[in-house]
Amino acid sequence: MILGQITRKNFTQNPKNDILSGLTVALALVPEAVAFAFVAGIPPLVGLYGAFMMGIVTALFGGRPGMISGATGAMAVVMVHLIQKGNEVGINLETPINQLGLQWLFITLLFVGGIQILAGVLKLGKFVRLIPHPVMMGFVNGLAIVIFLSQLTMFPNAVPKDISFLDNTSEWFSALFSNAAFWKMMAFIGLTMGIMFGLPKLTKKVPSALVAILVVACITIFGGIDVSTVGSFIAEKGGKTGLEGSLPTFQDQIFSFFGTISGHWDLIFSTAFILAAVGLIESLMTLNLIDEMTETRGNGNRECIAQGGANMLNGFFGGMGGCAMIGQSIINVDSGGRGRLSGAVAAIALLCFVLFGAPLIEQIPIAALIGVMFMVVIGTFAWSSFRVIRKIPLSDAIVLIAVSAITVWQDLAIAVIAGVIISALVFAWKNATMIRARKRIQPDGTKTYEIWGPLFFGSIQNFNSKFDAKNDPQNVEIDFVESRVSDHSALEAIFNLVNKYEAEGKTLKLKHLSEDCKTLMTKASPKFKEVIIEAIDDPRYHLAADPEKFTKPLSEYNI
Repeated sequence: MILGQITRKNFTQNPKNDILSGLTVALALVPEAVAFAFVAGIPPLVGLYGAFMMGIVTALFGGRPGMISGATGAMAVVMVHLIQKGNEVGINLETPINQLGLQWLFITLLFVGGIQILAGVLKLGKFVRLIPHPVMMGFVNGLAIVIFLSQLTMFPNAVPKDISFLDNTSEWFSALFSNAAFWKMMAFIGLTMGIMFGLPKLTKKVPSALVAILVVACITIFGGIDVSTVGSFIAEKGGKTGLEGSLPTFQDQIFSFFGTISGHWDLIFSTAFILAAVGLIESLMTLNLIDEMTETRGNGNRECIAQGGANMLNGFFGGMGGCAMIGQSIINVDSGGRGRLSGAVAAIALLCFVLFGAPLIEQIPIAALIGVMFMVVIGTFAWSSFRVIRKIPLSDAIVLIAVSAITVWQDLAIAVIAGVIISALVFAWKNATMIRARKRIQPDGTKTYEIWGPLFFGSIQNFNSKFDAKNDPQNVEIDFVESRVSDHSALEAIFNLVNKYEAEGKTLKLKHLSEDCKTLMTKASPKFKEVIIEAIDDPRYHLAADPEKFTKPLSEYNI
């Protein structure tokens, strides 16, 4: 049934655009997967195969057609500690370096996948809707900065490290201007960005990013220009075999080492939960962003299940795992990729590059790929935030800046969680100060408190301060018609208030409580049945419950 839905609805609407954009994304995936593999401290082949497995599963079964998944930096920085600890244990057990750390990673990915699938089954993907817009803007800005900074690591040193700008300024500038490798890279980055900026103004029939990469590659290859390439980048980072190699064997990597984990399950489980959270947050945030760009709507719960399945597959077959990639997703969408075919083509092309086209892919200049990512940075950053930051509330501006900074300083998951917490605290504080009590004396001497505003844990202190049980008359009534009892703390506050008036020997009645509130109060103590007034004489209740009582035209009512 799922395969039928994929084929009929969203597998592809424009095969040419999806195929070309998929090829463009595949080229951009290679250096990213390699770079993030080195960040995690694992062989580049593990990152490449992980990107393939993540990409193909989420492309076919994920909740957002056109979104690209693969090995990501956000998850790589979490994996480092686990892999390093595993390698330390492996050295003590005379296990080859990197082998035990990899095995621990694969076992952890099985738990990561299980947690993410459970989140999808329990429909927790909808909670991404609770993320406020300032957090979204901060996430986008922070991620753009992170992508930009990650590209800087691919640049050659502009000036030798032993030359100080402060101590010897003239020598520093002399070294800078004589560095041919640096300026060649800058020139080709500029050419790439120029093609991507100008080509769409002439035609949008071909992806500008793919054309830019091919043009720069042809100039360097056929012109015999010596520049840094994907192959030299891998060799520089320590990849002795380049993109060639084979998958780790299933038995060797998964089932041969359970004894070594004894005493370290806490690290496995804690890392699994963090990786699952980071992966889901980044994927669901990216899904929302792509939704806005394409003016369509993805399925967050389905994406959770697909991400989990892909990570479990990585655990079984020796991949790095990962989640949605915002940079590559934006490249795909901007290049015309809208259907599942684009993601599938990207994943399959990446696998073909590794298996059959490694020598060709290794000749692609790093400058071309950096230029593509720089254009992604420009397109990702929410430049409108500079315009609106003076117009939005101060609390929202603080959240926006804080999320951007924490994304760069720590990682995406911590930034988003911190942003949501700050926003929630600000919201709670504002609502806590909104509680009001209008007081009036009825003809029979009963004092009525008309409560306005939400009653919850944050507002109960202000709520309690409105009442004077000692000096109030014998009969008191609290009307909640313009209030809402929201949580257990609010119920507890009402319980204490009733008991306080009872201790003073006075009668307290509660009016216009919600049905669920009345149910909870009478469950807590039968005596509350005596203090709750059923407000059957309120016309607002008649209007909702029995509209046939109002048979005259609306113009005849004094509203």
